[in-house]
Amino acid sequence: MTQRTVIAAALAAALGLAAGAAQAQGQGPIKIGSFLAVTGGASFLGDPEAKTLRLYVERINKSGGVLGRQLQLIVHDSAGDAKQAATFAKRLIEDDKVDILIGGSTTGETMAIVKMVDEAELPFLSLGGASVIVEPVKERKWVFKTPHSDRLAVQKVYVDMKARGLTAVAIIAGSGGFDQSCRKNAQELAPTMGMRVVADETYAPTDTDVTPQLTKIKNAAGVQAVLGCGFGGITSITAKNYKQLAMTQPFYFNHGVGSKQFITGAAGGAEGIRLPAAALLVAADLPDSDPQKKPALEYAAAYKAAFNEDISTFGGHALDALLIAVDAFKRAGSTDKKKVRDAIESTKGLIGVDGIFTFSAADHNGLDEASFKMVVVQNGEFRLLK
Repeated sequence: MTQRTVIAAALAAALGLAAGAAQAQGQGPIKIGSFLAVTGGASFLGDPEAKTLRLYVERINKSGGVLGRQLQLIVHDSAGDAKQAATFAKRLIEDDKVDILIGGSTTGETMAIVKMVDEAELPFLSLGGASVIVEPVKERKWVFKTPHSDRLAVQKVYVDMKARGLTAVAIIAGSGGFDQSCRKNAQELAPTMGMRVVADETYAPTDTDVTPQLTKIKNAAGVQAVLGCGFGGITSITAKNYKQLAMTQPFYFNHGVGSKQFITGAAGGAEGIRLPAAALLVAADLPDSDPQKKPALEYAAAYKAAFNEDISTFGGHALDALLIAVDAFKRAGSTDKKKVRDAIESTKGLIGVDGIFTFSAADHNGLDEASFKMVVVQNGEFRLLK
């Protein structure tokens, strides 16, 4: 063997070792694991979330990836089932060895895995709505969320009610986790905000008619306004029944109805309903000075071009989670899980379509009441309330 051959062989071996070492140090793709309700009763949440993640992961990869590495998205369809969510999360953590989790379309799916991610010490960005997901923070060290909390939603609604001179409220809520969390917050916040709960009714997610509950509210003494706590098809039924009963008290909902499906399903019953929502839902109505207007309109256009569908706030939750994760990877300079977790927690002023995120050790939601816009349904569309 000549000296040149020996040198070439040694160089090849060295390069091989270097490549192997780089791979061992995590220089392959950055793995993003996700479990979403792509099908089933909560598909109006999970379907746009999955589409958004796939769309933007592809866009990011085409632009060079993150830290010089491609993103690998692994999505499982939990169909809104908490047990399936836990099974898929375990698989993503133990078998796929993902670098971060984004998912949990519902509060139930999310709460099924919060202890799991804490034990695995894996950063988790939830797409669920209830405040309990990140509270108390000391028990949710590895858990963050992008949707506004139900507590913030209730606060925003109560402020609007009081501005209209409405202080006696009736609550109608579903029996699910998100719905009941909203209901609990509405009850607890009422006395602190000068409000009174004078009627309180609950329906099951399988109900096909809530006329009995709404009739009780209609006949209750002193009801000045109605607050609906819930999401999914049953909220459209509630709005439809409200119209059928010719109820006159102003009707509000939480942010769980931030989808055009709610309006179309209500068959005219959603007209005049007010709700707090992300800027994304009314981006075209925002002033040009609003920092969220441009990114919200860009996302709406990209989503429409890719899927020929209107955006919903739920896809926006997924987009913001991905943007927060990418920003954290970049600032951490690696996929080291603790460094990424710490980077998420130190996020400040990140402009998303849900709001402008500033996390801290005491706040793993990162949004305040100002990030909500009050919205009203007018002529079958969500419009900014002015």
